[in-house]
Amino acid sequence: MTGTNANAGWEPRIVAFLCNWCSYAGADSAGVGRMQYPASVRVIRVPCAGRINPFFILSAFRSGADGVLVSGCHPGDCHYISGNLGARRKFALLARLLGHLGIEEGRLHFTWVSASEGGRFAEVIETVTTRVRELGSVRRNAGGAR
Repeated sequence: MTGTNANAGWEPRIVAFLCNWCSYAGADSAGVGRMQYPASVRVIRVPCAGRINPFFILSAFRSGADGVLVSGCHPGDCHYISGNLGARRKFALLARLLGHLGIEEGRLHFTWVSASEGGRFAEVIETVTTRVRELGSVRRNAGGAR
């Protein structure tokens, strides 16, 4: 049920795990710059993208999130040297696992945003929200089991 009128008026619930040092600061920069982006995102500030346990993401989906975004520092800019690179490897594997759990590709996003990229943060949120909106609700696609 993707891209149909059944999604009209529906807004996805997206959980964004943002690293404290870059992506969270990028979100703050977007706010200070009064950049517009969808309000469907709930931000969880984490010390580093590499510290996110994949079970946190599964828990977000289980708790009703329609999409999850993980955003860390650009490669080479990680405050903890290589946490962002470890996170990328971890979430590439998790993305493959989600398909086996019935969660469509396109609901989990991974990106890099630096502290000075408020505009990029707003673009990422717009892109993720649009993609998840096209997919529709996780609950609706799961047969309304939740």
